[in-house]
Amino acid sequence: MATARPRRMEYSESTRQALVDSAVELFTRKGYAGTSLDEIAAKARVTKGALYHHFGGKQALFEAAFDSVETDMLARLAKIVAQPGDPWESAMAGLRAYLRVCLEPSYQRIVLHEGPVVMGWERWREAEEQFSYGLVRATVVGLAESGEIDDLPVEPMSRLMFGALAGSATQIANAADPKRASEEVGTCIERVMQGLRLLHKVGNAEPIRVETSVPRRTRRR
Repeated sequence: MATARPRRMEYSESTRQALVDSAVELFTRKGYAGTSLDEIAAKARVTKGALYHHFGGKQALFEAAFDSVETDMLARLAKIVAQPGDPWESAMAGLRAYLRVCLEPSYQRIVLHEGPVVMGWERWREAEEQFSYGLVRATVVGLAESGEIDDLPVEPMSRLMFGALAGSATQIANAADPKRASEEVGTCIERVMQGLRLLHKVGNAEPIRVETSVPRRTRRR
């Protein structure tokens, strides 16, 4: 009897994960409107009753798929940003990795295209902030503490960066050529960050004094 409950729990968790994985694949390929619960249950090889045991309906399953895609993205980026070494290089590597994520079909379709429509704009923004804002804030704090950028108020600076990245992700997803858009966005954001870094370095440098000599005016006789 001691092993019966853990086994049931393990089976339940594996069933739920199979449903989420199937939902991610089908929502990515066919979209929310084009995917039925019957298809998801069949792909996960479970009954529709098992699906309803874990999820109240199609939207609940979509939100679980959304969470899965976002969680995977966050784990990958957090690992890059947390790497030991130069904080600046880690932050830039994290930025480039995020822009690559924006090109992935599951992230584009589920998070950027379908998310605002299925979940509603307000709920979607809350979810995006829940997953991404903390990492952006931690990166800003790390850059300031390491002396790479000015120690500006954390919240406004983090909000500015978060807004820039969120807007960039949407632009990439809606672009006719997403890869080119990702490269252009990356260039612009890195240039802005380099400007902040340069301003900090120049601001902390000793002022340059320029000696000027004014020739004496001679009297006319």
